[in-house]
Amino acid sequence: MSENKDPGYQETAAETTSVFRADFLNEVDTSRPEQTGEQPVQGVEGLPAGAALLVVKRGPNAGSRFLLDQPTTSAGRHPDSDIFLDDVTVSRRHAEFRQDDDTFQVVDVGSLNGTYVNREPVDSSELQNGDEVQIGKFRLVFLTGPRSASSESAAGAL
Repeated sequence: MSENKDPGYQETAAETTSVFRADFLNEVDTSRPEQTGEQPVQGVEGLPAGAALLVVKRGPNAGSRFLLDQPTTSAGRHPDSDIFLDDVTVSRRHAEFRQDDDTFQVVDVGSLNGTYVNREPVDSSELQNGDEVQIGKFRLVFLTGPRSASSESAAGAL
């Protein structure tokens, strides 16, 4: 191989790989409206009173929405799950979302990889508007609709 005598010439490797990874969710969590000053998902105001919505923020089907309007909604890799999350990191019967009046709770039903709320492992946790639920690779944002008239009148009586 001949040498290049040009003083401006620099020999470099033929192939280089640069990797850049940034987790912007740690800097600004858009699932928390109080941090950004705006609601992250349009259509929440159209939810039935007392219902809630799960929006996939990260995962194979990011952007998907799941309405929580039943007393119990199952989530898992089993095809009969109400919320079908098709990934090997999700157990067949992973978690349930349970509604009691206007409160919602996520309950891990014996999953292998666990269920997390706001990056903390939980067996069961009451959900608040904007909470992030992680099931396997899926990160879902919990959003509530308007409160029902019965819960508003009960809150006003306190």
